[in-house]
Amino acid sequence: MAADLTEDMSTKNEDRVAAQRVTGTVVRVYATSDPEEFRTSREPALRLGFEGIAGDRHGGFTRRSSPREPWYPRGTEMCNERQISILSVTELAEVARAMDLPEIEAGWIGANVLLEGIPRLTRIPPRTRLVFAGGAVLRVDGDNAPCRISGRAIAERFPERDGLDLQFALVARGKRGLVGYVERPGVIRPGEEVTALIPEHWLYRSG
Repeated sequence: MAADLTEDMSTKNEDRVAAQRVTGTVVRVYATSDPEEFRTSREPALRLGFEGIAGDRHGGFTRRSSPREPWYPRGTEMCNERQISILSVTELAEVARAMDLPEIEAGWIGANVLLEGIPRLTRIPPRTRLVFAGGAVLRVDGDNAPCRISGRAIAERFPERDGLDLQFALVARGKRGLVGYVERPGVIRPGEEVTALIPEHWLYRSG
């Protein structure tokens, strides 16, 4: 029995990732006041309430379910854990290179916060807190799976290229950034420091 317990604990420890603190910098912030508009524009500052960004397409305490939640009937009202889109300068550049494009501007695909200095941003686990120097705190829900809407927004910029909408959905997987919600309201400004407080977590496998 003791041997079995020791083996079980050893396996769990192999899958355990210790808590970490990683620091980065805000490069740009984006928003839109049109709830019908997917693209976002650069702003001098991003003001956040508990509902997210006032007037933004993804703002609000609740949202309607989409194809991302096939377990609900389409349009079911649910908690809005996707208030804010957070992207990485490095990951965007990697996706652009893989697609043979000169650039992908974060606002084309609906970004709200563009960061640099945090390695492999999209791989940051849920429950991570992004603590901004100005006082705002975002809670990470998870990675943002690339979709055809984002792909089409990029394709519109390069009409001479075919198939970019589908290519983006494939190439950007694991590099599309994060979505999260406002845990503490505040103002986020370009140039300020952000610290990712990554909690202790385990790599789950069902078998």
